Amino acid sequence: MQILYRLSDWIAGNITLFVVIVSALALLFPPSFTWIAPSVITPMLGVVMFGMGLTLKPSDFKPVVMQPKNIIIGELAQFIIMPSIAWLLCKLLGLPTEIAIGVILVGCCPGGTASNVICYLAEGDTALSVAMTTVSTLLAPLVTPALVQLLAGHSVDVDVWGMFLSILQVVILPIVLGFVVNHYLKSVTKRVVPLLPMVSTLAIAVIIGIVVSHNSTKILQCSLLVALAVILHNLLGLGLGYLAGYFLRLDHAKRTAIAIEVGMQNSGLATSLATVHFAMFPMAAVPGAIFSVWHNFSGSIAAAIFRGRIRK
Repeated sequence: MQILYRLSDWIAGNITLFVVIVSALALLFPPSFTWIAPSVITPMLGVVMFGMGLTLKPSDFKPVVMQPKNIIIGELAQFIIMPSIAWLLCKLLGLPTEIAIGVILVGCCPGGTASNVICYLAEGDTALSVAMTTVSTLLAPLVTPALVQLLAGHSVDVDVWGMFLSILQVVILPIVLGFVVNHYLKSVTKRVVPLLPMVSTLAIAVIIGIVVSHNSTKILQCSLLVALAVILHNLLGLGLGYLAGYFLRLDHAKRTAIAIEVGMQNSGLATSLATVHFAMFPMAAVPGAIFSVWHNFSGSIAAAIFRGRIRK
């Protein structure tokens, strides 16, 4: 079992490598993943969320109760900065509708679970990062559809109720189920939890592979504007998230947590929502896939920079 635990740590620690390899394989040799139907994306994301639920304990919510100010600051930054940047980039770069929908979806989603790992590596306030991810995920069924309607509703019909139900089924229910299982079957989850980083990493990589392979031709035809939009979206989120903590006089560890949480979105959820609710725009899933590749790469670099500042 110890060998599996070490393998899980190694795979999670090299998430960027796996994501890049899978993306390149799916892009250059689509049949490697096209045999997997896009409909698999949603249940796979549910498995990742269930794993997140297995790691949660009642004590994890203590920071929310003891330091609500930091959580409120983080959530406001999360749901104001990223959606606003997404909308502005779409306007400034003149992105076509189906790409703009994908960028806005990424911006309106909650923080991604990978942010907790990156925050830990950056030696930031990991408890705050976990609390922010949990709270933003719980808020997502209401906030994400509302923001997408506000920012993209003039361009396309947004099924707010359908999106609410999707997030509830794919995110909230698996997390709650995982939380309950962890509470009542601690002896079992104690052995399983060390394997979750491996499961989550591989699931995210496969999701990216599915999206990229099924849209490989269109991705290759995409202009560099799409990649530019994704990269700017992520980097501005990291920078503005840090500045928000700075101007509110939070310590460096908390600024680091907020920066990473804001800059690293649950792009897997954005990809799933695009696949289910904007099927008439296949390219809407592409920004989420590209974001998944890029934010793990940039997050690794950001972790090294933030960790260096803390140690200095």
